[in-house]
Amino acid sequence: MAEFCVSGVAGLPEISPGDDLAGLIAGSAIDLRDGDIVVVTSKVVSKAEGRIRTGVDRDDAIDAETVRVVSEWTTPRGRTRIAETRHGFVLAAAGVDASNVAPGTVVLLPEDPDGSARRLRGALRERLGVNVGVVITDTAGRPWRDGVVDFAVGAAGVVVRDDLRGHTDAYGNELGVTVVAVADELAAATELVRTKLAAMPVAVVRGLDQLVTVDDGPGAAALIRPSGEDRFRLGTPEAMRAAVLARRDVPSFTAEPVDRDAVERAVGAALTASSANGGRSWRFALVESAPARIRLCDVLLDGWVADLRAGGLAEAEIADRVAGSGMLRDAPLLVVPCVATGDPAGRDSARRPAAERDSVLLATGAGIQNLLIALAADGIGSRWLTGPGFYADAVHAVLDLPAGWVPVGVVGVGHTAEQPREHPAPTPSDVIVRR
Repeated sequence: MAEFCVSGVAGLPEISPGDDLAGLIAGSAIDLRDGDIVVVTSKVVSKAEGRIRTGVDRDDAIDAETVRVVSEWTTPRGRTRIAETRHGFVLAAAGVDASNVAPGTVVLLPEDPDGSARRLRGALRERLGVNVGVVITDTAGRPWRDGVVDFAVGAAGVVVRDDLRGHTDAYGNELGVTVVAVADELAAATELVRTKLAAMPVAVVRGLDQLVTVDDGPGAAALIRPSGEDRFRLGTPEAMRAAVLARRDVPSFTAEPVDRDAVERAVGAALTASSANGGRSWRFALVESAPARIRLCDVLLDGWVADLRAGGLAEAEIADRVAGSGMLRDAPLLVVPCVATGDPAGRDSARRPAAERDSVLLATGAGIQNLLIALAADGIGSRWLTGPGFYADAVHAVLDLPAGWVPVGVVGVGHTAEQPREHPAPTPSDVIVRR
């Protein structure tokens, strides 16, 4: 029968800056053996390493430890922040802790938790002649789960993850995504004997010799998910700002098809934009087939060239102007936003006052911006052109749109074939006047 044992290490004194933590553990952890795993809270490591701040404002300490605020809110208990630390951990208060320390004092995470684990492991080997693994832990909450649990912030000489991808289960199913966070499991298991109020910051796991390695290994840093693979990296406010600021006009598209569901979600987002009638006048033609896209692009190009010629431009200048017009032809999907000419009250929009018609068109722009941002949030590129507003009759005819639909633009949708040009950092103060 597979089994292991977790024992708390009693008798450790209050740890202070400069204390020999390895010596104190070696003196208290009776009979450490090869293959044991020593699990230590980050707090006592931080105390021994002098990561204590006294007489500082806790918010200032959090600011100093934060590289990115993921989410922030205020409750009757005060301000709460979920923040990413310089190590890459996402924690409440950036891991700054005011518990189990004197009033007016806060403890920061170790500067280099994996380095701390390696030094502690080496010191225990030097003192006791044993090959043990070391895990340094901290406590965190988890998305969608109540309560907190210990996890590994540092590790040395221990398997930190077990990658089972490519293996098959008992039913012959291949595992495609299963990577077990072994070091986190060890951290959580030992907290059952250490507990938050037991003043027992160290525990020893015995019976899992197969997890202890000869070399120090990659450390707990190997468990930090790369930002590019993290679908939940952003908090809601940050995600909204990032989606707006990150959206760029795509210079060219690949032939890769786009997710239809994502496009429909983007249309749904467009319909939430502010308008006098809640977007009930908006319609969207999704031009998916290659022949229809080509016909539409031909109509747009013909109208543009005719306008340029009417403006007196020479043929060479016209050719130069329209040189990039093939970009829309490469887009795997074109979205043509339209305004319905009949409003819900049944009145023909042609009889509306001009100001009312203008307000409908302006509101349509807000809906299209929502569409573009929603596409960007799903990793889909776009480019909005307003040409069909000038060639509405031709576009209506070539797409055989329903009666009363007036095209007001075309949005190329797809995956970018090249990196969009970076915008200069926005400077709102340059475009604001206060009265």
